[in-house]
Amino acid sequence: MVFRLARLVVAAGFAAVALATGAHAQDYPTRTIKMVIAFPAGGPTDFVGRLLADKLKELLGQPVIIENKAGANGAIGANEVAKAAPDGYTLFLTTVGAVAITPNMRTDLPYDTMRDFAPVSLVVNNTTVLVVRPDLPVKNAKDLAEMAKAKPATYAFASTGVGSMPHLALELFQTAANVKFVHVPYRGAAPALTDLLGGQVSALFADAPVLMSQIEAGKLKPLGAASDERNPMLPNVPTLREQGYADTKADNWYGLLAPAKTPPAVIAKLNQAVRTAVSDPVVHEKLVKSGAVPAPTSPEEFGQLLKSEIARWGKVIREKGIKEE
Repeated sequence: MVFRLARLVVAAGFAAVALATGAHAQDYPTRTIKMVIAFPAGGPTDFVGRLLADKLKELLGQPVIIENKAGANGAIGANEVAKAAPDGYTLFLTTVGAVAITPNMRTDLPYDTMRDFAPVSLVVNNTTVLVVRPDLPVKNAKDLAEMAKAKPATYAFASTGVGSMPHLALELFQTAANVKFVHVPYRGAAPALTDLLGGQVSALFADAPVLMSQIEAGKLKPLGAASDERNPMLPNVPTLREQGYADTKADNWYGLLAPAKTPPAVIAKLNQAVRTAVSDPVVHEKLVKSGAVPAPTSPEEFGQLLKSEIARWGKVIREKGIKEE
């Protein structure tokens, strides 16, 4: 009798918690939401985040503010969100790096992607594009590969840092084309672009939003897209796969995460808001014109993508012996 009474008390407690959680989710949000971005203001991630935040404010009826927490390849921002209260008021707009690449290069991270975060939605795919100086006598990726084969380990190929998506795209391309370039890592896209434009290096992989203005101005020549599909803003630039180089997909996607244990009903409400936001004609057009490809998903689909990307990039990093500097 006592045991049965105890079970009833416990069950009642769980029911009360469930009702409270449901009520919380139903009322959510009732105050300002913070969206953490692990990069400085003014960059492509910040651009997407602010565009998304403005629309979410309208859809959710509460302010959505951006907090830029740059450093440690996204780990500082990621850790802040991982330790935040799981109530839907602290979110993380992340690139693939902080949650799928950096965890494969460091053993001292204070967070675990699959344990400490709840997927909300993929937001955009950023096509990684191979570009060269206009004066380089090549028309496509095959020409560049043939030039490199003629003089192995001669041509300087920039990246935005060791273990960055541009670096990993380069590694995939070298393997697929059976060539070897001289990898020159920089601390970010700005100095890499400066040296490419100045002729200090020959080629670079980078996100389409980073390169679009230079491509449109004729200052850079695009040779191929490291993606499954052509970028809508670069319809005449074939993918590397179309040019005969398989397994070269290196999309630098952005996705929205919440702390683990955020109520499913809150996640569902956020997911629907993200889907509506990026489908809005004005937001959609601004994203596409910047070079980003809107790509909202369900939380489950984003969770599967996270899992597969952690495994895929972990394999590449181990096989190439890539170590964080």
